[in-house]
Amino acid sequence: MNRAENQTLSACSGDSGGALAEPNGYSVASYERCAADYARATKPGTSEVERQALGNFLRVARNQGWILEIGSGPGWDADWLDHAGLNVRRTDAADAFVAFQKARGAKAEVLDVVKDELGGPYAGVVALHVFQHIYRSELPHVMTKVSHAIADRGAFLFSLREGSGDLVEKGESSGNYYTAMWQRADLVAILEPLGFREVWSSSVEDPDGRWLTILATKDGANEKERLAAAQLP
Repeated sequence: MNRAENQTLSACSGDSGGALAEPNGYSVASYERCAADYARATKPGTSEVERQALGNFLRVARNQGWILEIGSGPGWDADWLDHAGLNVRRTDAADAFVAFQKARGAKAEVLDVVKDELGGPYAGVVALHVFQHIYRSELPHVMTKVSHAIADRGAFLFSLREGSGDLVEKGESSGNYYTAMWQRADLVAILEPLGFREVWSSSVEDPDGRWLTILATKDGANEKERLAAAQLP
C-alpha cells in the first residue's frame, strides 16, 4: 500500500461511508484484488510531494544500515530510495504487491506491521500512505513496534489521512478500505513518549482529501545542531 491519488481511487475504491463491521484486514484483502490496477494508476512513480518528503528523510537519516519500508505497494518509493543509494527492505502486507515487485526484479517480502515482528535495528523506517488503514486503537502498538525497530538517532517518515473520524471507502470491484483520519497533535502525543521528536511535517490536500506527513527522529532532542545544518525546506 502506497500513496492514494485521484486516479488510484478510480482503480481501487469508490464511495465512502458505511459501518465499521470488519477488522482492518479487509483493506489488505481489497488491495490484493486491485494491485495491478493500483500499480498502473500510480505509475510513473513517486510524486512531487513524496520526493520532497523522501528528500528530507535522506537529509536526516544516516546513510548507514538498512531502511525498512512498510507498505511498499508497487515499489516506486523504494526505487527512488534505492537510486539515492540506500539499502531498502521492501515489505507489504498484500501478497499481490510483493509478487508485482518480484516480477519486475525487485526483492520484496510479505510483512504485516500489526501482526509480525519488524526486525532491525534500522537506520530508518518509511511508511507513506499506509497507517490510515490501521485500526485507530492499534496504531499506538504499531508505533511502539517501529520505535523498537529503529536505531538511536534513526529517522521515521510516515503519512496518513488528516482529519477526524473513521470511514470505509467502498471499492467498485476490489472491496472496502478502512480509513482512520488523525490530527497532528494526537500523533505527536503517541510519538513523543516513544522517544521520537518531530523535525518536519507537511499537510497537503489532493482529490482524495488531506494528507499529513511527519518526519521524526528517535531521541531527536539530541539532534538539533545536525538538523539545523540539514536546512529542511
